[in-house]
Amino acid sequence: MKNIFKRSPARVTLGLVSLNLAIWLLQIFPGSNLTSQLAFVPLSVYTEPWRMITAGFAHSESNPLHVLLNMYSLYIFGSILEPMLGRLRFLAVWLISVFGSSVAVMYLNTPDTWVIGASGGVFGLMAAYFVVLRAVGERSQSLLGLIAINLVFGFIMPGVSWQAHLGGLFAGGAMTAVYANTRNRYQRSTQLIGAIGVVLVFVALTFYRMQTMLMG
Repeated sequence: MKNIFKRSPARVTLGLVSLNLAIWLLQIFPGSNLTSQLAFVPLSVYTEPWRMITAGFAHSESNPLHVLLNMYSLYIFGSILEPMLGRLRFLAVWLISVFGSSVAVMYLNTPDTWVIGASGGVFGLMAAYFVVLRAVGERSQSLLGLIAINLVFGFIMPGVSWQAHLGGLFAGGAMTAVYANTRNRYQRSTQLIGAIGVVLVFVALTFYRMQTMLMG
């Protein structure tokens, strides 16, 4: 296992896949209440804001396909994007995509909605790949079709959070757009400021929604 990580150009991706699978095994362990501790509920943001991230690392206990399909997608897109973006930037895209998916759930669903799953992060990676392809002048129509099909699937399938998908899509795309437009060495400070700006926008949206939920 150590050799696989050492040789892989996508170590962060492998680490995220491994972490998600390990968490799922802990979730299904008899007597475990880990799922309820990691899940995101908009009302929980007042006392447990970390759930906006941890929900992206938990999956359905009764449906192994939930975690397997998400991890397969994470591995496919991560293996492509991580070498392109670099480890830290790739991790930042993943985390802001998960965060953005929770923000969208706050706005587009009820305050007592219960959400788990890495699909928001996966949609963020799809958006990231689309942005990268456009930035380097490659054809992106087939990827755009894939994103559209998966979005429609989220709308028509019960129990699937299309809100999280949209949030992850916008967050991942926004963060990658910053990276794609600040690729030169002399733009590193601009890149950092831009990335922080994207995060702050989603943080501000979170606080604004918290206020509106308090007011009923």
